Amino acid sequence: MDPGSAQYNPRTVEEVFRDFKGRRAGMIKALTTDVEEFYQQCDPDKENLCLYGLPNEQWEVNLPAEEVPPELPEPALGINFARDGMQEKDWLSLVAVHSDAWLLAVAFYFGARFGFDKSDRKRLFGMINDLPTIFEVVTGTAKKQSKEKSSTTNHSSNKSKPNPKVQRVSESQPKYPKGVEKEEEEGLDEEDEEHGETLCGACGENYASDEFWICCDICEKWFHGKCVKITPARAEHIKQYKCPSCSNKRARP
Repeated sequence: MDPGSAQYNPRTVEEVFRDFKGRRAGMIKALTTDVEEFYQQCDPDKENLCLYGLPNEQWEVNLPAEEVPPELPEPALGINFARDGMQEKDWLSLVAVHSDAWLLAVAFYFGARFGFDKSDRKRLFGMINDLPTIFEVVTGTAKKQSKEKSSTTNHSSNKSKPNPKVQRVSESQPKYPKGVEKEEEEGLDEEDEEHGETLCGACGENYASDEFWICCDICEKWFHGKCVKITPARAEHIKQYKCPSCSNKRARP
């Protein structure tokens, strides 16, 4: 079986999209939170290597499938050869672009195999298109787009964070005097709407008011606590938080 092949065959639009999201999450993890390990596995002295995203949100660097034709479309071949010939961020961006192309190929391969009609394909693409691409997550483009969308509303308040390491989570609703209750609630709704454009720097998913988030003091990207394994209690004792990517940055030979 191919390294990136599924253990099952998704047959409905929802199943194919779930497969897409799982593979996408794994590849984003390889290029962000697990970037040091990914970098080391892509040894230019090895044979042609590929980055595979797996349906269970994991990833692996492996040789291409031996079967011809392969069970699934193959990702870009030989990503390891370009590793030392360009800046790391440019190399990661290149891998991200090819990863986006591979994810679409796999999704629409399943669609063709199981006879998706025009409306099914349109719905599948719509669901996929609602998510930022891997390239957008890795390069921070998705975050920049979100900032541009919300820059016309309360720009100054967006930059004022009482504690940059504390999550943007709405605590239990306080009780307000009757005269100001409605006004305060409207303010909270506006805040949730603005933060809803924020994307996790690890998984690329949108902000949710019931989840713990933490901001990197170096790159200023926001992350789900669960994606970077930081709890609210632990965050209170961190003076300067560095995300996995910033922590792993060092001069490459």
